[in-house]
Amino acid sequence: MNCQPYYQAYLDILREELKPAMGCTEPIALAYAAAKATDVLGKKPDKVEIGASGSIIKNVKSVYVPNTGHLKGIPAAVAAGIVAGKSEKQLEVLSEVSNSQIEEIKHFLDNTPISLEHINNGLTFDIIITLHAGEDEAKVRIANYHTNIIHIEKNGEVLTDIPVEGESEQNLTDRSLLNMCDILEFANTVKLEDIKPILQDQVNLNMAIAKEGLQGNYGSSIGKTLLSIEDNVRTRARAYAAAGSDARMNGCELPVVINSGSGNQGITTSVPVIIYADELKVGEEKMYRALALSNLTTIHQKTSIGRLSAFCGAVSAAAGAGAGIAYLCNGNCEVINNTVVNTVAIVSGMVCDGAKASCAAKIAEAVDTAILAYQMAVKGTVFSDGDGLVNHSVEGTISNVGRLAKQGMGQTNEEIIDIMIEK
Repeated sequence: MNCQPYYQAYLDILREELKPAMGCTEPIALAYAAAKATDVLGKKPDKVEIGASGSIIKNVKSVYVPNTGHLKGIPAAVAAGIVAGKSEKQLEVLSEVSNSQIEEIKHFLDNTPISLEHINNGLTFDIIITLHAGEDEAKVRIANYHTNIIHIEKNGEVLTDIPVEGESEQNLTDRSLLNMCDILEFANTVKLEDIKPILQDQVNLNMAIAKEGLQGNYGSSIGKTLLSIEDNVRTRARAYAAAGSDARMNGCELPVVINSGSGNQGITTSVPVIIYADELKVGEEKMYRALALSNLTTIHQKTSIGRLSAFCGAVSAAAGAGAGIAYLCNGNCEVINNTVVNTVAIVSGMVCDGAKASCAAKIAEAVDTAILAYQMAVKGTVFSDGDGLVNHSVEGTISNVGRLAKQGMGQTNEEIIDIMIEK
């Protein structure tokens, strides 16, 4: 075992964050909660009550729920979890839905009262599913991250109750250990046999959905559009990442390995690095080391931002990918750090207005910015302390962006949600 104090913690963080998920993760979290509540109830309900925070509503409104015959929205996600969900599979809760169950989901939606309430308990990520069957009732609550069930009750008897301490993420490894200096040292020294099993699925699954996005007709076909204009490594990095997002936002039922709770972030932080590793012929080991760097850099940024925000997660993930690309190109610590600083300095104004087809275009632009940021950094150019959000250090800049995203953009998030609900 490596004697560095953060070594095991960084491995644990990667294991916790890099999980396979089918479909956009917010509807999947709803389906997971609904499947668990159905298990507790012990039968199919005849009435459903859904409580969801605004950010959940925002991120579920416009995306397809996998394995439902192209149904969209919160009621569809919950109905799918009730009818066909396997709660033990967590974020792959809808991975084993039969054709007959798809028809049953539609019948359930048409014949069961389902109500939705926009709740505000002071948490950005909050889901409460209450199921009724005659006199019986079951309730499940998920808070702060996608698989964090904090409350279960049946017929008024509390079976599980974990106190919620604000938006802290209980039961996860301490993310405050993350910093760019140690992340780079970890990437350089981690044993390949320790990281390859964690990262291998990300390479295989995320590239598979990227290729499917380019072959099929999904969303706005951003990846295809980019490759129809030019074909070079920079364009391929953008196009493959965008295509993966287009596919998962628009009905593709292939799984994705997520990062910080998001499939789009998992795709963005990994696919461009894989494309560059292939182009540069660096070999498997260096690619995995670059992916360790890119993933941990993304997680580091997202720790202060939070799982859901008005700040587009593609920015953080693209900055992580930029760091990984810099590593593949033999960039030193200064170049890697400056790539992250330049990326967030340029494109931090991109807002998240829900999960939907246009996420693919945002990913393409964020990745393009990250590549520009690296090209600036390798020439010794970095934005200066005091230039907007830029601090004299990469850690200070990441902290500033986190403050903007979590505190400063809270009202922005509410306005976006209000606009979407009005529509």
